[in-house]
Amino acid sequence: MKPYNMAGYFSLALRLVVGWTYFSAFWRRTVLADKLNPEAAGYIGEKINHFLPHALWIQGMIEYFVTHASLLFVGVVFFTIVEGVVGLLLILGLFTRIMSIAAFILAFVILLGAGWMGSTCLDEWQIGILGMVGAIVIFFAGGGTIALDSLLLKSKALAKSKAFAWIASGELPLSVGGIKGFSIILAIIMVVLTLGTNQYFSGGVVGKLHNKTVHPHIMISKINMNSNALNFTIFRDEGPDTYGAFIVNISLYNASGTKVYELNQEALSKLPKEDIKNELLVKVHPGKHSLVAPLAARAALSLKSDVFASLPKGEYTLVITDISGASWKAKYDLH
Repeated sequence: MKPYNMAGYFSLALRLVVGWTYFSAFWRRTVLADKLNPEAAGYIGEKINHFLPHALWIQGMIEYFVTHASLLFVGVVFFTIVEGVVGLLLILGLFTRIMSIAAFILAFVILLGAGWMGSTCLDEWQIGILGMVGAIVIFFAGGGTIALDSLLLKSKALAKSKAFAWIASGELPLSVGGIKGFSIILAIIMVVLTLGTNQYFSGGVVGKLHNKTVHPHIMISKINMNSNALNFTIFRDEGPDTYGAFIVNISLYNASGTKVYELNQEALSKLPKEDIKNELLVKVHPGKHSLVAPLAARAALSLKSDVFASLPKGEYTLVITDISGASWKAKYDLH
């Protein structure tokens, strides 16, 4: 048996499973559920929005897409189709090597965007990094005998074609030394990328471990006050993507620690929608018992009250409290 056919047997299970992981994404979003409908619950575009707070290198691109809804829709449809095609052709073993390169790119995008997510074990980081390594193994092995590529290789012209070997399967047109060098270089790159992203996303190599998808966190910015309103922006940048932060109290304290303004749980659950200006696809909204801030939601809030007209100049502290008891603070100097 030829060595590249033997390698195809060794990597057969990997090729089938990696292929299914991509094809199943297409299957879930189009057949099992309607996840490509922007108006339906579970729209995949919201998942892309969830990636935003701690994505590596591609935050700007993600924010551009989630602030342009029509472009985001085209993007997620295209990405889903690509996943379906790549997954199916890997399973069939057709154009195996070029599909493995596509699988590598897809896994790399997942790693950069969602590598920080996973409340128990950095799920998305593992999916991304293992998807990349799996794609490399499939690239070197090719499809082997149990692949449609093997049928195409029965053509003498294709069997002799170096281009077909790079695109599909068969013996790579490299010397033994070339293959060794190529594989070692890729191994070094993947080890560096693995350790680097593991450290960046979770502190998993040295120092203190951290996981940004366990507890909700809200950033407060752009505070300003006028005669009838307290205006500020909130951004939910940490915590699980499966449920929101439930804001039950917003209070303002003066420099001596005296509370000068408060919006309680009931008032927040009835906050007028015109006082909430959402900036991204995922939206801050009044819930049944609180103001709900899903992961990666960013909104400018305008809290109206006559109290603000009579406040003296000085330093104030804005405090936002979650139903869990967690609170977040930001200071503001009223001039």
